[in-house]
Amino acid sequence: MKVSPLAPKKFPAMPPIPGVEMLTVQSGMKYQGRTDVLLVRLAKGSTIAGTFTKSLTASAPVEWCREQVIKGDVSAIIVNAGNANAFTGSAGVKSVEEMVSTASETVNCDRDQVFVASTGVIGEPLPADIIDRAVKADAGAFQSNDWQAAAQAIMTTDTFPKGSTKTVSIDGTPVKICGIVKGSGMIAPDMATMLGFVFTDAAIPAPILQKMLSDVTNKSFNSITVDSDTSTSDTVLLTATGQASHTAVTSINDAHLSAFKRALKNVCIDLAQQIVKDGEGASKFITIDVTGAKSQKAARRIALAIANSPLVKTAIAGEDANWGRIVMAVGKSGEKADRDALEISIGGRQITEGGKVVEGYDETPVAEHMKHQKIDITVDVGVGRSKARVWTCDLTHGYIEINADYRS
Repeated sequence: MKVSPLAPKKFPAMPPIPGVEMLTVQSGMKYQGRTDVLLVRLAKGSTIAGTFTKSLTASAPVEWCREQVIKGDVSAIIVNAGNANAFTGSAGVKSVEEMVSTASETVNCDRDQVFVASTGVIGEPLPADIIDRAVKADAGAFQSNDWQAAAQAIMTTDTFPKGSTKTVSIDGTPVKICGIVKGSGMIAPDMATMLGFVFTDAAIPAPILQKMLSDVTNKSFNSITVDSDTSTSDTVLLTATGQASHTAVTSINDAHLSAFKRALKNVCIDLAQQIVKDGEGASKFITIDVTGAKSQKAARRIALAIANSPLVKTAIAGEDANWGRIVMAVGKSGEKADRDALEISIGGRQITEGGKVVEGYDETPVAEHMKHQKIDITVDVGVGRSKARVWTCDLTHGYIEINADYRS
């Protein structure tokens, strides 16, 4: 597929994370001539946190990971692309068990230290034996720093691999954070909306790691939407190998964790935004800020109502400054908004004030802004002091073409 026009110019330079090794292989299960399985080997004593889809038709891999993440220990993560292993009944559970066996035997660890993620077509049995043969045939080819290869191995309809990295200090000791994600369609915030794997060499206990991941998820992966559809397979895993020798972390509120938490948030926001920029058929990257809401939850719900509106998204795709569609979306959100105090701005240009169009409104600069790849929409609903920001993309004919052909 043609690379998204919103894609970064190149994959970022990402350093190796001590205690993380990656193996990518071609199983041929769905795709030919490309890798489609990733196996990550982690140092003994690594900790893990996870957030997962809230879908009531969650996949078998998600159910497995939910059970294991409570223990907080990890030695391996195995991921396949092309088959979601969702809605596959007892056969899906058996496939997960077989993938767990493959990973545990390859990296020599306990089965309950293996995490599994699958992405692709729903409802098709996953032939785990194919994955087993492919992994064991290349088991000696683990790499410590080929992040781009790892990101490519987990792609489905993605048009570019997605990665992000930051280096910060914990009490004077440098620590690294590296993350990869996949996601392009079936993207809507309901925990996270894709597969994401973030690694650090920091030494952080699992309960603190979980609290940090839950916090940053709401500000990143839960603040994006491409098409309002939540996947059965959404998984974000954050692992800490403990290879960095820094002051012991005993609380989420430790002062020396401040820089790390900011860096983790920035990595996750970057990854989340890359997913939106690779939205199926996307040509515009849209930032929506809602202010003046009664609560943060209300602000978020209003912002998502705008972001998920097909009428808003198609107007932006057509570069039509039809702000009336934003008024519509605010009204349908179900949250309080003062119609006579509603203020809408596009590209920094205020359009409405006091329940009507501003006096002397000139659409020319707004229409010019609509021609850009980055679109900014701000809405103040006039009932409180809370705010929220979400990111989305436009809706083009390309989205229909990609999804109509998805299984072929």
